[in-house]
Amino acid sequence: MTDSPLRPVAPGHQLRTRCRACDGPALDRVLELGPTPLANAFLTTPEAFATERVFPLDLYLCRDCGLVQLCDVIDPEILFREYLYVSGTSRTMAEHFEAYAGEVSDLLDLGPDSLVVELASNDGTLLQHFQRRGARVLGVEPARNIAAQARQAGIETLEVFFGRETAPAIRREHGPARAVLANNVLAHVDDTAGFLAGAAALLAPDGLVVFEVPYVREFLERLEYDTVYHEHLCYFAVRPLLRLCEAVGLSVVKAKRVPVHGGSIRLYAGLRQRYPEHGSDALELAAAETADDLFSRERWSRFAAEVRATRESLRTMLFELQATGRRVAGYGAPAKGNTLLNYCRIGPELVPYTIDRNPLKVGRYTPGTHLPVREYDGALQRDRPDVVLILAWNFADEIMAQPQERRFHEAGGRFLLPLPTPRMV
Repeated sequence: MTDSPLRPVAPGHQLRTRCRACDGPALDRVLELGPTPLANAFLTTPEAFATERVFPLDLYLCRDCGLVQLCDVIDPEILFREYLYVSGTSRTMAEHFEAYAGEVSDLLDLGPDSLVVELASNDGTLLQHFQRRGARVLGVEPARNIAAQARQAGIETLEVFFGRETAPAIRREHGPARAVLANNVLAHVDDTAGFLAGAAALLAPDGLVVFEVPYVREFLERLEYDTVYHEHLCYFAVRPLLRLCEAVGLSVVKAKRVPVHGGSIRLYAGLRQRYPEHGSDALELAAAETADDLFSRERWSRFAAEVRATRESLRTMLFELQATGRRVAGYGAPAKGNTLLNYCRIGPELVPYTIDRNPLKVGRYTPGTHLPVREYDGALQRDRPDVVLILAWNFADEIMAQPQERRFHEAGGRFLLPLPTPRMV
């Protein structure tokens, strides 16, 4: 590992020194976001501010295989056993999941005897769509509070961390799966190959592992640095994903880009015994990544400089708004927003509060910056800020189309989108 000073690690914090995809040691630090609290560690009282923990948040590029990753690893028991993100609060995601279930169901011709297993199934929103289509469903979700919500919604859910070791017992009890789904979870696991090997072990011979991850091409081009937080250990391109799949006996038979979460990729992988070669669309995406210089140190140095410039631009804009007497409120309390707030050093002196629909976050304070999280309903009409900083920018179109937000805009309010270049709408 280069550019990585030796530093002590706290309990629950480990420092990885080799690449997750190829096990190589050639890891270059390409972005430093500074000591940062855990993005979903919302605080319940001001008294907790003084004892809040922070950890390094640095991004590394593997020179050998191109996987972008974090080397600071936080114990998943700390990150995920009690969790505040739920899938079912966004109309955009609900529509995405409905279309997703339809595509997978049609591709695999799923029926009543077909088992669909989702790894990190959250509140069961996606599995409900498969259930309505007649498939058998099983969720695997380690967050106790979120798994309980899924079971209340009628989704059988195992409360375990998934990996190579847990897969055989799940298969013995529930049988082989026609579809194993892993949405926005592959980046969350330290043993990436072990997770994929476990998914492969669940498959029926004609089944597919379907996983969706934010795409590092979009990350680079849109300056999506706020998607870097301690839960997201990897930032995937297709090229290193093909290498990971090969290592565990999978072939990527289908790949496509999808627009959610600022730009993602969805890959369909089957057992190599049945699919001996990767599909042409996956190979074409991987070749384009190399041709477009996604894996060079120079490209990532430009990215880091652009990120720093974006931070200064946003801070300047907020100070100018404050100097002219205009009041700014935040919109949303997503994990990505907490990376942005901490990196840009935006606290209550610039943005006094943020609003959110998730009742698990309302009444708490954002990690590090300590913005109070207020309830969503009627907030803009009651307080009448001049500008709303949309921290959940990946849902900006949905947000600005809501009745409350339309009324805010019609009354003269403005929206501030922070990325890729801060701009008023």
